Amino acid sequence: MSNMDSPTQTPPPKPSGPKRILMVEDDDALANVYMTRLQSEGFDARRVNNGEDALAAALSYKPDLVVLDVMMPKVSGFDVLDILRNTPETANLKIIMLTALSQDSEKQRAQSLGVDDYLIKSQVVIADVIDRIRFHLGETTA
Repeated sequence: MSNMDSPTQTPPPKPSGPKRILMVEDDDALANVYMTRLQSEGFDARRVNNGEDALAAALSYKPDLVVLDVMMPKVSGFDVLDILRNTPETANLKIIMLTALSQDSEKQRAQSLGVDDYLIKSQVVIADVIDRIRFHLGETTA
């Protein structure tokens, strides 16, 4: 059954311009690689290097999706995720955690806080991350 043909189910118009990605990563080398790739893929990407700045940028930059590290100075990624999910302006923001933490307990904690995806740095390559970003933005059917 498809509702796509129904005139009452028209999707909202997509905003023009590139999708905004907020990269929250304290490792400069890794962040630079990701920023270069995101920009070359046509995204409007911005990077901050700690959780405190991530919270401010989520409100001011209004990203479509956040790629969030867990272990960072000032405010952890788990705390950032929790705060974003409990703030009306950012509650529905797409959030992908990209972390070195591979324990099931950490993944379960992220899921309980409402993360959209949980990727382990050692288990993914940058192309995988781009694919997951596109998937969560509704740009692919992966």
